[in-house]
Amino acid sequence: MCTSRKDEGSITYDGEKIELKPIGYVKKGTEDKDPSEPNTLSKLILRKDLAEALDGLNEFSHLFVLFWMHKIERTLMKAHPRGRSDMPLLGIFATRTPYRPNPIGLTLVKILKVDRNVITVQGLDAFHGTPILDLKPFDPWDMTQDIRVPKWWMKLEKEKTTKRN
Repeated sequence: MCTSRKDEGSITYDGEKIELKPIGYVKKGTEDKDPSEPNTLSKLILRKDLAEALDGLNEFSHLFVLFWMHKIERTLMKAHPRGRSDMPLLGIFATRTPYRPNPIGLTLVKILKVDRNVITVQGLDAFHGTPILDLKPFDPWDMTQDIRVPKWWMKLEKEKTTKRN
């Protein structure tokens, strides 16, 4: 049973506080580089005691990385997608803004190499030093055919495609 105490702002589950412990951290070549650059290479440095938990991961091409956005200092209830004022003001759960009640990041990355407790990946939009919470391999169950997105999202994608060409 999940309970919430408004006076303390804490949440417990069956009387236990929810606690997350990082399994590793993100290592990038430079600390100040824009983490959203899609071709950026990163190393996921896991705790050495978790190395055997990576057995078989090299057989997958992609991986979901869940991480704690440790540089986020505020939360919002509403935001404009991608911070653009020409887009509609939406509830944060309808956007991909990092300003969330629990700053948990989720990114699908390409696996380039797995070596002991280090995974080299491409496309991770996290800063150098970011704590890693969990890893999950991408598989066909993660795909769907009946996806629906709003018009503003389609506009952003069209702009992104136009910039690439």
